[in-house]
Amino acid sequence: MNTQASQNIKYLIISILKSKKFDSVNKSTKNFVNHVLILFLSIKGRVNFLQMERYGYLNELSYRNNFKKDFDFFEFNKNLVATISTNVLIGFDPSFLLKSGKTTYGVGYFWSGVAGKAKWGNEVAGFAIIAPDLNTAFHLNSIQTPPAKELAEKNKTLLEHYGSLIIDNAVELKKISDYVVADAYFSKASFVQAVAKAKMFLVSRLRDDSNLNYVYNGPLTGKKGAPKKFDGKINFKNIDLNHFKLEYQNQEMEVYGTIAYSVAFKRNINVAFVKYLKDGQVKATKIYFSTNLKQETYQIVSHYRSRFQMEFVFRDAKQFTGVNTCEARSQAKINFTQM
Repeated sequence: MNTQASQNIKYLIISILKSKKFDSVNKSTKNFVNHVLILFLSIKGRVNFLQMERYGYLNELSYRNNFKKDFDFFEFNKNLVATISTNVLIGFDPSFLLKSGKTTYGVGYFWSGVAGKAKWGNEVAGFAIIAPDLNTAFHLNSIQTPPAKELAEKNKTLLEHYGSLIIDNAVELKKISDYVVADAYFSKASFVQAVAKAKMFLVSRLRDDSNLNYVYNGPLTGKKGAPKKFDGKINFKNIDLNHFKLEYQNQEMEVYGTIAYSVAFKRNINVAFVKYLKDGQVKATKIYFSTNLKQETYQIVSHYRSRFQMEFVFRDAKQFTGVNTCEARSQAKINFTQM
């Protein structure tokens, strides 16, 4: 890292730490955070406590002890990206972290998307600020997933745990954006309900065989009983253009939109059905949705596709900041590392 870049980064970090939000943080903690962030960017190769001692001005034990301290990285990261863009979303996605041994907090078998199977290690639930206009994402916060035994003691499923993270952080998240973007795994009733409880909107993708009904918007029949609500099940191999409207089209895609009733979610959702084209032929179809019934159809697709930028945040964290080579075993130290 060149000298000018180093000075610019130091100035940015110091300016945030001097803001009123961090008045309650003591000087020694501020100095340590400033030092360790620059250190993370300066170390070549593995990033661990021993490497910090080699490159930094503290001994290994001092780094270990300082990593036990609490620091509001959520607020720090939020301030770091506050001036980037006003059109932002909250990205949510868990990520698997390699970890050996049995004494580290939270170790267990977690799903690894790269390996395509469950592996032994840790998992973090990552929050990111996504700027669709810039087609990029910025790390906001990550929370370690408790081990299966701890979740069982709380009588929680893994998906319910993820939903609780949205609810618990809703006040701060809503200050950034009303939208949560998550991949198709989270298109489940419990997670949709959790986001709704947080008074936020979820943008995600549905399975190709999702059970959706057309919403009936015709005249009342005048017959006894409850008024007609639905107008048949949606067949995505042959959509009804009386209900779906072509909202956007180019050489790569056709985007159709409608309001439909989800049997699984027990609520109306805003559906964006996309036909992906190649040489004028349909090569694939995808079903995206938003719980905001007034959201523009193409924006649903754009928001969901921008979610992938989170993967680069995880990649950089694992390759350049030592998340996968962390030597910490206690919960407090791990939380500081995953900032």
